[in-house]
Amino acid sequence: MKTKTNTHTMNHETTTGPKYSQIKLGIDVHADSYRVVRQLEDATPQPAQKFTPQGFLLWVQKQVLLARTVHSCYEAGPFGYTLHRQLLALGVRNVVVRPQNWDEHHRGVKTDQTDALALVQRLDRYVQGNTKALAAITVPTPEQEQARTVSRRREQLQKDRQTHEAQGRSLLLYHGHRIQGQWWREQAWHRLQAQLPAWLAAVLASIRAQVQHTDAQLTEYTRQLEQAAQPQAKGFGRLTSEVLRREVLDWHRFTNRRQVASLTGMCPRVRASGLSHQSGSITKHGNPRIRRLLVELAWRVVRFQPQYPPVQRWREQLAAKHPGGRKKAVVAIGRRLAIDLWRLATGRVTAAQLQLA
Repeated sequence: MKTKTNTHTMNHETTTGPKYSQIKLGIDVHADSYRVVRQLEDATPQPAQKFTPQGFLLWVQKQVLLARTVHSCYEAGPFGYTLHRQLLALGVRNVVVRPQNWDEHHRGVKTDQTDALALVQRLDRYVQGNTKALAAITVPTPEQEQARTVSRRREQLQKDRQTHEAQGRSLLLYHGHRIQGQWWREQAWHRLQAQLPAWLAAVLASIRAQVQHTDAQLTEYTRQLEQAAQPQAKGFGRLTSEVLRREVLDWHRFTNRRQVASLTGMCPRVRASGLSHQSGSITKHGNPRIRRLLVELAWRVVRFQPQYPPVQRWREQLAAKHPGGRKKAVVAIGRRLAIDLWRLATGRVTAAQLQLA
């Protein structure tokens, strides 16, 4: 009799409208299972539940019927944004957040359950208006994600080629042959092959085949990126500019220069208390690929755009013999470049106004 009453009550709830105004879900995502902590309204979060990926989506559909609004969050990671898009399709307001250590008090207890609990507690504050409770990240569109995958695949191929090259040099060094440079290129290979015993040349030839295969793919990806790039100012480089554009995703998502500079991680650390104020090295917060590209771009601008105002401002440090001063100047120029590229992309200024040829 009790079971029949509960069934009737559930049917009444789902047919007459939502029972709750808000449900919040903290999700700890793994390949084979999800740990989820649910919070109804402002009540105490419930114990963690374990779901398979398919079972979780079916359960979420029921939550959408129980509440006017369902909020959720999970950490960005190796599983991409498929779950995010699935939740949006079900009507859930999901947030993907930057990974962090949720054991803030250093209790030495970190499990899937405690992570999911910490997520839903932060989500509760985030939903109430405290936007700093969670470090939400920008989720790329499928088109942006596909474009970025191409440039990142090229980066991986570059690393693979370097690895294979190093394997060949290591093999030769082990057998008493020290070489430098790209030994696998045609001319260098013919000279090297004549100096090696047949058995060692045969082993090295298999490594060379891997290097050549990787290099061919790398060349093709490079060609695709350069063809997709827009015309650039002198020295900017089509490849560097196109990869940078794909990593940024969309310049229009920034509303001020501080947001742009923060993404680069090229802002100085600050420690201030009372009358004490100290600035340190850069924070390295944000996208490390963007930071590397901006440093590369800054060195080119120093060479090809000497009239660019930041280059003029830091010319004394750039001319100094101390490498630390030059590096500091290049980082500052790179940070300013990011801001000016944002201003260019959003139509705030022109290249002529920035004194870029």
